[in-house]
Amino acid sequence: MDQVWVIIERLFESFLVNCKLFALTLLLSLPLGLIIAFGSMSRFSPLRWLVRTFVWVIRGTPLMLQLIVIFYGPGLLEMAFSWPNGTSGRFVAAVVAFVINYACYFSEIYRGGIESIPRGQYEAGLVLGMTKSQIFFKVTLLQVVKCILPPVGNEVITLVKDTSLARIISNKEIIMMAGEYSSKGLIWPLFATGIYFLIFVGVLTIILDRLEKRLGYFRV
Repeated sequence: MDQVWVIIERLFESFLVNCKLFALTLLLSLPLGLIIAFGSMSRFSPLRWLVRTFVWVIRGTPLMLQLIVIFYGPGLLEMAFSWPNGTSGRFVAAVVAFVINYACYFSEIYRGGIESIPRGQYEAGLVLGMTKSQIFFKVTLLQVVKCILPPVGNEVITLVKDTSLARIISNKEIIMMAGEYSSKGLIWPLFATGIYFLIFVGVLTIILDRLEKRLGYFRV
């Protein structure tokens, strides 16, 4: 029984790596995605096509491949830049890869939400003497949030599960830890990882549902 609790404790410690990766990715990719969305909607054609091409490449290639390229690429290309040695370097590389990947997905969700708002609301704001920033933050922003919350919520839940891909560059997250025990003949730690993910996703689902209800008074 003592061994069981030791394994559960180690699985929990490994799951904290997943949680840290999840939190940092969400914290950085949400605002970066908005910047990318503005770039993809820019009236400056070269910038718009450059951003859209970048988003197309990121969305069109596997996250696992991006992790490998970002972590091993500098060394293979003999670049002056290199990731820090040890666990910290692998984790930072994973964060960078996840942030870039999810920012591109979020940018398309943002763009769709912004473009779904009727043009008449923008024109009405101009007639009332409001500036472009006032129209965006006081008229359209909450309506955009209402539109994009369900797809953003789906991406957030997907992110929880995608954090397990960090093991491809030897980040010792929960599934990698469970895999080490399974190689020793213990299969139950692999099933235990599902409980960790289910609880985390369950909590997120409740939070997202409550946010949708609070924004329910918008009818876009």
